[in-house]
Amino acid sequence: MNYRHAFHAGNHADVFKHIVLTRLIALMSRKEQPFAYIDTHAGLGLYDLNGDQATRTGEWLEGIARLWQATDRPALTDDYVKVINRLNTEGELRYYPGSPELARRLMRQQDRVLLNEKHPQDGQLLKDNMKKDPRVAVHLGEGWHVPRALLPVAEKRAVMLIDPPFEQLDELQRCAKAMKETIGRMRQTVAAIWYPIKDDSRALKRFYQELTSSGAPKLLRVELLVHSLDTPQSLNGSGLVISNPPWGLEEELNTLMPWLANLLGQSQGGWKMDWLIAE
Repeated sequence: MNYRHAFHAGNHADVFKHIVLTRLIALMSRKEQPFAYIDTHAGLGLYDLNGDQATRTGEWLEGIARLWQATDRPALTDDYVKVINRLNTEGELRYYPGSPELARRLMRQQDRVLLNEKHPQDGQLLKDNMKKDPRVAVHLGEGWHVPRALLPVAEKRAVMLIDPPFEQLDELQRCAKAMKETIGRMRQTVAAIWYPIKDDSRALKRFYQELTSSGAPKLLRVELLVHSLDTPQSLNGSGLVISNPPWGLEEELNTLMPWLANLLGQSQGGWKMDWLIAE
């Protein structure tokens, strides 16, 4: 594997994905009943924006740096910003939480965090980062096996993030298959797939079509663009498809997404949201 998320940590796609993740956790936490957070491709958990990989690309300057400096942040970003503030107590933006660290810091005492990372070096670093928290279990295996290996969970409620590196041509297809397996094994799972948007490709359209036959009771699609779709050789945006989104999420995203599109847009910001499977 040649993908290392440290090159991209804190970029526009991370900010979008992680704000939505914090809202999923917040909305699930309204009920006292415990739930499990599952991350199929977890990464390191924590990233140094002053490190060699992050400084080589500087992608975080067009992502979390913009949000860090914003003075008009909606209250719905508070959970996300509080975690980042706790990691950067000197007032300088240096450390950025990946999805495992965000989840660990936002989950309650009665909840569990189940993480998986295939990359051997990253997986060991993830274990080191999480070893002091008894709620967290780290698995070092193939991310695509996670739905079969870990579902159903004892808690009866789960949030799963499916966020592969997208370095193989068939990963959109694998994501759709993982969603179908997840719903088949635990129908009520709130499963979120993150995916890159480079253009209006046939592969992406096939992905949407495959998801409509996943068996999910409901499937919400939300996308953020920072460039127009005809911008060549660029990550023009990213999307999330979410099965069984908790009540209130759609309303929250209608507030958050216009603000994010304005904040993170580069040559041209935009967003859209619709239901691939309506209730």
